[in-house]
This record gives sequence, C-alpha cells and structure tokens, in this order.
Amino acid sequence: MDFDSFVLCASTADLGEEPAAREHADAVEFRMDLAADPLAALDAYDGELPILATNRVAWEGGEAADDPARLEALTAAAEHDAVEAVDLELAALADDPDGVVADAAAHARDHGAALVVSAHDFEGTFDAEEMAETLEAAGEYGDVAKLAIAAEEPLDVLELLAVTREFAAAGERVATMAMGEVGSHSRVVAPTYGSRIGYAPVDPADATAPGQLPLSRLRELVAALSTKPETY
Repeated sequence: MDFDSFVLCASTADLGEEPAAREHADAVEFRMDLAADPLAALDAYDGELPILATNRVAWEGGEAADDPARLEALTAAAEHDAVEAVDLELAALADDPDGVVADAAAHARDHGAALVVSAHDFEGTFDAEEMAETLEAAGEYGDVAKLAIAAEEPLDVLELLAVTREFAAAGERVATMAMGEVGSHSRVVAPTYGSRIGYAPVDPADATAPGQLPLSRLRELVAALSTKPETY
C-alpha cells in the first residue's frame, strides 16, 4: 500500500470477514490485539485484500499488553506477504530508549510494508497547534501520519479538517478522524480534505473506535462526495 490515494480499511479482529468486506473496502485493518490467535489467522489468510496490521497497546486504546511480545507479534506479522502496512504508535516510537520499536518499524519496511504512525487523543485536549505538531512528529517516523481526536464540539472537527488540508496541500500523507458522535461525520468528509485512510467495521456491532460508520455506508458517502457533478 502506497497511500497515494484514499484507502478504506475494514477494521476487524476476524480475517474471516474479509470476503464480506471486498465489495466496499480497499484493505483490511487487522486488529491483532483483539484477535485470539492473530499469527495463526495470518498464516491461514487467503483473502484478496491487503492487510494493515495493528497490534494496539492498551495505553493507546487497544488491548495488547505493553511488553516485548506485542512488538514481536507485529514483527512476525510484517513477514506475511499479505501485510502491506503496519501501525505503530507515535508515543512508542518517541519514547524508545532501547530502539526496539524502531527495530520493529525497520523490520516491517525491510519486508515491504508501509508504516502508519498513529496518535489518539481520547480526552479532547488537542488544539489546532497540537494537532499539527503531532502530525508533523508522526510524519518524521512514518509513511502516513495518523491522528484521531475526540471531538467535543464542531469547532474541533473544523480545526482537524483545516490541519488535514494544510498537510495534504504540502504533500504529506496524513490520516485523520474525529471520534465520537460529534465527530462521526469527519470520517466521511476528511478524505475530501486529503486524509488518506478511513476505517469502518464490516458489522456495525464490531466497531473498533467511537463514531465509526458501517463499511458499506462509509464507502457510499465518501464516493458521493468525491463525485463531481456535471452541472451546478
């Protein structure tokens, strides 16, 4: 995955859902931290969609323990041909005195996987300046800088979209979204402002983040916004 254009990921902990995602998704975000035996699932995977592997640590909203096994599993995942991108947290890369997180990132790249470097603000504390600083820092490590914020009011979404547009206009690959009810529409409109990745569950009951829309609905809405009318 080069993320030169928008990529819609079907987020799931069950790779068996891949056939149901093919019609609408460009890739699968495999939530390894939510899967019972993720490496066995990858060994058995014979789907058509490429995989973005995420093994989200607990302090960043996931369920993986913050121990060497988490990175070892992600490193092993990157060795699968179907895994074309991996996600690593900005905070883990920035606080890496032993270089183990950087080694995991390098290993993924050595196996042809792109690197998505992510940051999540679940408390709604980021202002526009902090959003920009976070995306800039993530972009220094990764091929795509991902930022998800918790929107408390519509202005939060507007600021996020403005920052997204600023980075996209400068040629930076970013993926942005606002979590929660107030920000759910950002998942539809952010690609218009240059966001390169969207996330949605195949089954709405299996949403992996607040405010996610169903996969088929998100694809429909994003496509509608990207279609330019012939007359005005």
